[in-house]
Amino acid sequence: MIARMSIELGQGTGPLRGVKVVEIAGIGPGPHACMTLADLGADVIRIERPGGQLLAGGGPHMLLNRGRPSVALDLKHPDAIRTVLELVEQADVLVEGMRPGVAERLGIGPEDCHALNPRLVYGRMTGWGQTGPFAEVAGHDMNYIAITGALYGLGQDKSRPHFPGNLLGDFGGGSTYLVIGILAALLEARTSGRGQVVDAAIVDGTAHLNTMTAAFLAAGTFKEERVANLLDGGVPYYDIYETSDGKHMSVGALEPQFYDELVRLLGIAETAPDRYDPEQADALRTLIADTFATRTQAEWVEVFEGTDACVAGIIPLSEAARHPHMAAREVFVERDGFLQPTPAPRFSRTEATLSRTAEDAGQSTREALTAWGIDGVDALIEGGAAVQA
Repeated sequence: MIARMSIELGQGTGPLRGVKVVEIAGIGPGPHACMTLADLGADVIRIERPGGQLLAGGGPHMLLNRGRPSVALDLKHPDAIRTVLELVEQADVLVEGMRPGVAERLGIGPEDCHALNPRLVYGRMTGWGQTGPFAEVAGHDMNYIAITGALYGLGQDKSRPHFPGNLLGDFGGGSTYLVIGILAALLEARTSGRGQVVDAAIVDGTAHLNTMTAAFLAAGTFKEERVANLLDGGVPYYDIYETSDGKHMSVGALEPQFYDELVRLLGIAETAPDRYDPEQADALRTLIADTFATRTQAEWVEVFEGTDACVAGIIPLSEAARHPHMAAREVFVERDGFLQPTPAPRFSRTEATLSRTAEDAGQSTREALTAWGIDGVDALIEGGAAVQA
């Protein structure tokens, strides 16, 4: 069960307890990575510009900001830069998501930080990476996954690709690989005593996520078109079907034994054409679709629940917490008046913790800087280098 008590700074219960992280706040994948580190027990201090981040918003519902206190520093002020470097001296990790060269111009680039703390793991989160002709060009999730070959094949529309929100680039190829890189570098630093820069680029991570497709392409078993392959709706037993009430079921009956269970429970085992005959694929798809259209989603869920047919009802996020399996595992919990995902993954001994509520920019400037041992916090606030919201 996930612990949900409120904790003081640095008192996380997860496996990263004792790891200290300085986050130079951005939007999207950087905050998600630092939320993950905080969820797993790290003591993360979030450095924001006064007034907060464009598009990031504030308040307790901004869940990507949960788990760490917010400190507002004006990084154009030399005293603010000195404060960041004081934090870096005692930190294990720094995370920033600015365009290449910006941190260096501010005076908090890798060389500046490693001069003070050679063991520091310096995590850099960008879309294009620190090098290459696009490195300093603006972009967003769909642009990054566009040039990796991943977006081209997404969706079940032969005429155009469809993008999956910003899950694949920002969070799949971005924050996930930043966290992996930080943890690997932290482990190596324990042996070498030296930190290093982690260049986490969404283009790199997304390409790496797509390794299995690259393998199929290399083997000559993958068609570079949509709805033409095993896992993109190209076969009728791995697809989505509409029910009589306008809702949908996901069908993933790839293996023969799972397919046999699918057609048995649909009641079409005797009439279904040969699944291996490509000439019969359209007929099989039509039969499955017509059958699903005879009942509501709830009725089909009752038929398939607990079976090996690999069929599940497709439900919106607002209903996910009430699903019996999700509820039993407490995948979502109510906190601060609304549901939110619990930390993942889970640990048998050092359970993860939902700690601090997401804060507005600068809400804990005085508290957090003091807790990290920074002297003269009131003077920083009075001089304009820091802001207490």
